[in-house]
Amino acid sequence: MKSLRPTWILCLFSMALFSQNPIIIPGTIESTNVNLTLQDGTFQFFTGINTTTMGINGPLLGPTLIMTKGDDMNISITNNLGQESTIHWHGMHVSAANDGGPHTVIGVGETWNPQFTVLDKASTYWYHPHLLNSTDEQASKGLAGFIIVKDTEEAALVLPRTYGVDDIPLAIQTKSFDGSSQILSNVNSDTTLMVNATIDAQLDVPAQVVRLRLLNGSSQRTFNFGLSGDMTFHLIGTDGGLVAAPVALTRLPLSPGARAEILIDFSGLQSQTINLMSYASELTNGTYGATYPGLNQSMVLTGYNPNTMNGADFNVLQMDVIAQTASPITTIPTSLVTATPIAEINSDQTRSFEFSPIISGMNQLNGDFSINNVTIDMNTINVTIPLNNTEIWTFQNNSAIDHPFHMHDVQYYILDINGNAPPSYLQGRKDTFTVPAGGIARVITKFEDYSDDTIPYMYHCHMLKHEDALAGMMGQFVVVDPLAGVDDFEISNAILYPNPTQGAYLSIQLKNQAENILAYSIINQLGQIISYHKIHENELNNTYSFPIFKLAQGQYFVKIYTETQIITKTFTKNN
Repeated sequence: MKSLRPTWILCLFSMALFSQNPIIIPGTIESTNVNLTLQDGTFQFFTGINTTTMGINGPLLGPTLIMTKGDDMNISITNNLGQESTIHWHGMHVSAANDGGPHTVIGVGETWNPQFTVLDKASTYWYHPHLLNSTDEQASKGLAGFIIVKDTEEAALVLPRTYGVDDIPLAIQTKSFDGSSQILSNVNSDTTLMVNATIDAQLDVPAQVVRLRLLNGSSQRTFNFGLSGDMTFHLIGTDGGLVAAPVALTRLPLSPGARAEILIDFSGLQSQTINLMSYASELTNGTYGATYPGLNQSMVLTGYNPNTMNGADFNVLQMDVIAQTASPITTIPTSLVTATPIAEINSDQTRSFEFSPIISGMNQLNGDFSINNVTIDMNTINVTIPLNNTEIWTFQNNSAIDHPFHMHDVQYYILDINGNAPPSYLQGRKDTFTVPAGGIARVITKFEDYSDDTIPYMYHCHMLKHEDALAGMMGQFVVVDPLAGVDDFEISNAILYPNPTQGAYLSIQLKNQAENILAYSIINQLGQIISYHKIHENELNNTYSFPIFKLAQGQYFVKIYTETQIITKTFTKNN
């Protein structure tokens, strides 16, 4: 076990005395047994002023968890906050029960003990809260940390990997403070930029190849990363793993929740200063961070302006080049790993999702947004997916602002954006990417390894203000095993599963994939209709999950209404 405690002392200096402040490098935990404590704290972002914060094993942020593919993780998370919370392993492929979504609440004083085998490729992931309607507040106050996963493919490459020296995690965030220097949430006035909780951030980098692990941890802002002087850097990894070969870039847009690993060659630049920039002046209208946050320049987003970062080029991190280390990496590899995207021909099913403003017209940016005309309902499963299905999801953004889309459980490949192949920096494995305002995009993924008919995964916009709204831009899906508990006598025209069940949801799948389930009713043994539900037009499909958690133990009938027939099935609810 390797463990370093967070190094907070002497990391944040007075803005009045120093123009730049050395960044905090989070400590690490490298063990299969991890103990984390969620706690309230205070932190001085501004000299002499205490700001109320939330942290993990400290007053702000959390330790970097270092894992290896194949590790059997045993994590204990104790909640010492004064409120409920959750912890979600963003980007990691774990079971729904271990995913840490809004259904897995850690009560005040309680300990949650997720256990899972690391199945992910070497990459940069992160963990953060996912409590319904409170994600922005808790993440903005500091509940977040990095996860670095290693594997044998990555280990065989000649890459920088000395943590904190030539392999640097950078959490870039913008925050809003009130007049008392307290952090605000669910607002659009993010006027303070920080890296690893450091304002006016500075980093010493050796004169050699350095690896930066970039995380956009902002609530809403998209960055357009580049280096001063348009210096070239190389992308080596996206959200879910290394790419096939380094991609030479001068710009790298990164939306909230997304990550990227880049290599910068500082060889021969000792004593020089290179700035990590955001060239926001180049962002297109409809992007949070551009001059105009909506496609129409007349659209106003309350609190968005005045803000000197919007539509302007600004310094994110000052990097001062110092002497080489004793064993420097001085070359950038020409190839990395075998990366084979999923072929479109392998898709079993296509699903469509429309993003729409709830308030139409010129004021839509100040309202909430929906997916397929519905918003989050914790008692509704929006999508039911058979285990091992390969699916294409199509996203149509009918709103005037970009939406960074995040899917739990899986990594996906982007097939196209507005009919065009994705740019080179989006061709790797992704779990979060921007669906452009007024645009359309398609992704492909496979749902494998884990099924659970009771606890759902989430999909949502990763602009936390959109996700957290009372009409939250978020949906739920379950991955179910069609062969679990199926009565062979009943599979002639539809599958009902699992049956019998102790779960909270029951799923029906029509044998005819071209037919849609229009409605269903549940009937007890006395012939009384207990519930009737008509499926919304935008949710019509040949599969559907319906809640049964309120049913008492016993046997019931379910009637499924399709375009051509009424199917009656029997199921048993066990408590």
